[in-house]
Amino acid sequence: MTPLQANCAQCFALCCAALPFTRSRDFATDKEPGTPCRNLTTTHRCGIHPRLRQEGFTGCTVYDCFGAGQQVSQVVFAGQDWRTGPPGHADLMFEVFPLVRQLHELLHYLTEALTLPPARPLHADLSRELTRTEALTNLPPEELAALDVDTHRQQVNALLLHTSELMRAGARGRAKNRRGANLMGARLKGADLSGADLRGAYLIAADLTEADLRGADFIGADLRDTNLTDADLTGAFFLTQPQLNAAQGTQTTHLPPHLTHPPHWPPTPH
Repeated sequence: MTPLQANCAQCFALCCAALPFTRSRDFATDKEPGTPCRNLTTTHRCGIHPRLRQEGFTGCTVYDCFGAGQQVSQVVFAGQDWRTGPPGHADLMFEVFPLVRQLHELLHYLTEALTLPPARPLHADLSRELTRTEALTNLPPEELAALDVDTHRQQVNALLLHTSELMRAGARGRAKNRRGANLMGARLKGADLSGADLRGAYLIAADLTEADLRGADFIGADLRDTNLTDADLTGAFFLTQPQLNAAQGTQTTHLPPHLTHPPHWPPTPH
């Protein structure tokens, strides 16, 4: 099985070179795609890694490639550095990396779906898509660059949506359907959102303090600066560590067992 956790020691700092970012509260400067970050050293390490938040690069601290970096660096390009490769090598590597990152994110969701008992009727289909997606991550660079990842993503998403429906079958009420909802800054302290469909919901800076989020579907939800203090996310699914890293909370926030409290979360409420 392809590793789905980032191993920066096996990556040529692709996220720091291939991806763009814009000056904002998440990034202190602008950066064009394919241009190495000004803080990147010649040994593919971040020169300000211990001080990223203090230096205005919070966005870097919440990013996760789901293991795509080492897959592209060590497998797809067989350990050939973008700095020293032949002409066009770096451009191709930078083009392939975000595509493989999308595939690895799908692998993450498919792997999780296979652990969910209510989704057992779909396990054969989920396993098939897992195998097919993993095979795509091992294609040669030129084939990956030409891959229609959006179409593949739509096919997998249909299966993940069915998984979500099985997981939330016991949830009742139209209020539970918040798919794609604009809840930015919403005051939802103590709200009962157990079993809610929060797929793609915009929860930026929303107050979910003490909210009941047990068994909710979080795939694609934007949790930047969402206040999860004392919220109960037990049994929440398709919730990723990068989403939590972008949110606010404390060590008293109840999480699914496979996720961890971000180090910047304080031990108790402010």
